[in-house]
Amino acid sequence: MSLSETLRQKGLVLRDTLGIGMTTPVDNRVHLDAAIAWLKLAQDVTGNGGVAQTFLVRSRRWAPSYPETTGYIIPTLYRYAALAGDDDCRARARRMADWEINIQLPGGGVLAGALGDSDQPTVFNTGQVIFGWVRAFEEERNEAYRDAAVRASTWLCDIMDDDGCWRQFGSPMTGKSINTYNTRSAWSLARTHEITGEKRFLDAAVRNCEWALTQARANGWLDTNCLQDNTQPFTHTIAYAMRGLLEIGDYAGREDFIQAARRIGDAMIAALPADGFLPGRFDQDWRPTVKWSCLTGDCQLGINWGRLFQITGDTRYRDATTQILGFVKRTQRLAGDEREMIGAIKGAHPINGGYHPWQLPNWATKFYADALMMDSANRSGGPYGLKGPGV
Repeated sequence: MSLSETLRQKGLVLRDTLGIGMTTPVDNRVHLDAAIAWLKLAQDVTGNGGVAQTFLVRSRRWAPSYPETTGYIIPTLYRYAALAGDDDCRARARRMADWEINIQLPGGGVLAGALGDSDQPTVFNTGQVIFGWVRAFEEERNEAYRDAAVRASTWLCDIMDDDGCWRQFGSPMTGKSINTYNTRSAWSLARTHEITGEKRFLDAAVRNCEWALTQARANGWLDTNCLQDNTQPFTHTIAYAMRGLLEIGDYAGREDFIQAARRIGDAMIAALPADGFLPGRFDQDWRPTVKWSCLTGDCQLGINWGRLFQITGDTRYRDATTQILGFVKRTQRLAGDEREMIGAIKGAHPINGGYHPWQLPNWATKFYADALMMDSANRSGGPYGLKGPGV
């Protein structure tokens, strides 16, 4: 590594650690426009319609297209298109949905990892792509999108165990075969139920949440809920599990699921400092175990709190969304010479923290955009979440 590159990297860590040159937060729309522009760039660099998995800051290169997150970026672009009158976003969402159909496996599942990482399907990625196909069908009324969602949902139901747990086709990228955060995959089945009325899909979604509650401690913390270390899950996977329980509970009328999600949301609010810097991992007693923040999880929790505000009317949740976004906004670059860095959200803060260090994962920026739209809508009484809650 050259001396200049070494100095550049050390400078990035120092900048984050000391808060040097961080962005002064402005109106949500300014931050949102920059985030969407970066997501467009991340699609453009692949040339195939998918979105690059991440930008690798150290090597200054883009990773290949990532089926999982391209799938759930689709609803984000449709939502922004309606908000901003951006027809380009609609066209991009269609290209993403079409690309996902082109790479869907014959059995209905979706590949693990980024393109080239694996030739096997995995539960979580399949669920996340279903969100994109369902939203594309709702927007475009193209039966190809509904058919793809049905095929994927059927595969997920076929491989689910009788107790509602998925024990097959876990991601080879995580080394974990059982994941409580697959409640988010189960939520995709509820979304397919919305456009088909097929009872099997909703029944399977509910069964998975019932299984997930067998993993819950009295304080709401969930076992088997991390990509790496189940004793101290990321806020990223904590938020995934919370969202699945919340949305299936709301859709299926299961108050026990909503209350389980609310216990998680309340624990995270109790841990939220005044400056919005939330640690990135928590143990079974809801104690932080690291000193860096998982920005992806921050944004997801902001969305989840926003949904809790919509469901319960409790303004603590609306205010928590605004509070945590105040911190994440400070980490987003709105200007500079490195185009790949402008508008994006890092995996962790500081940049060398323990969640996707030295990377700009596309899902961090996707969830940030959703959280900004959620916050603005909840502050203004706007329509976010009324048609296909944000994924």
